[in-house]
Amino acid sequence: MPQTGNAQPLSSHAGGKPVIAVVGLSNRPVRASYDVAAYMQSAGYRIVAVNPMYAGQTILGEHCHATLQEAAAALAKEGLRIAIVDCFRKSSDIPPVVDEAIAIGAECVWMQLDIFHEEAAAKARAAGLKVIMDKCIKIEHRMGNYLGVL
Repeated sequence: MPQTGNAQPLSSHAGGKPVIAVVGLSNRPVRASYDVAAYMQSAGYRIVAVNPMYAGQTILGEHCHATLQEAAAALAKEGLRIAIVDCFRKSSDIPPVVDEAIAIGAECVWMQLDIFHEEAAAKARAAGLKVIMDKCIKIEHRMGNYLGVL
């Protein structure tokens, strides 16, 4: 488990639920990423906004970060770390997201509906991450399908 400078383990859970970084989170309520993140937040999950287009802005009451590494560093100051990397990016953009997820010690890469990348998924699995592809985290949560990560 990653640790802070004072050797205290970082928790991947806030309030008993995993911390979710939403990569590609939009500040527009009509976008699926916003709707899904708002739902997960209302269900008690800590949402971390990651989108270089909105870096420095506030989305759903959370500071938006340019990268997963920047988000992870900010959370570490709170004694937290990212558990789930929820991807709202096109399939071809997934490999660098997986690389960052591995680098920050995430536990799971979740690719939303219609997002697949077998090579990136294999790399994530080889690094010990759980991988979920082509599933909406909001839909799965509402149905009670926590898939071992929620």
